[in-house]
Amino acid sequence: MSSASSRAQDAMRYGDYEGSHGEGWVIFAGIIIMIAGTLNFIYGIAAIANSHFYVANTRYVVGDLKAWGWAVMLLGVLQFCVALGIWVRAGWARWTGVLIAALNAIAQLLFIAAYPLLSLAIIVLDVLVIYGLVAYGDRAPEPT
Repeated sequence: MSSASSRAQDAMRYGDYEGSHGEGWVIFAGIIIMIAGTLNFIYGIAAIANSHFYVANTRYVVGDLKAWGWAVMLLGVLQFCVALGIWVRAGWARWTGVLIAALNAIAQLLFIAAYPLLSLAIIVLDVLVIYGLVAYGDRAPEPT
């Protein structure tokens, strides 16, 4: 085996690695956003149906439980669509995913007193999603 062909094979292997580098981060970001969207959709349906999951006779600053249920359900649908868009590398989905993850991390700060470990875990997941989308979200997937 000549050294030229050996270098060509090494370059081809390196190129294969470089092309797929970061693909896992983008898939991870899409999965996390899709899980959040699915949960929000279920929570929204539970709120709209006046499920016993939520505390009865709670006062809300804006609207009532059904209004918040519709808002959360629509947010879940948006998150599901964003996750699909992230997987097909749509530019709008990348930046919408970053915005959704950033807003969710900020929202978790409101719950940190009630659920400190859960809030911190979700904040970490949001930061990882933001990293994956910002660092690797603009790379086109390699054709197979």
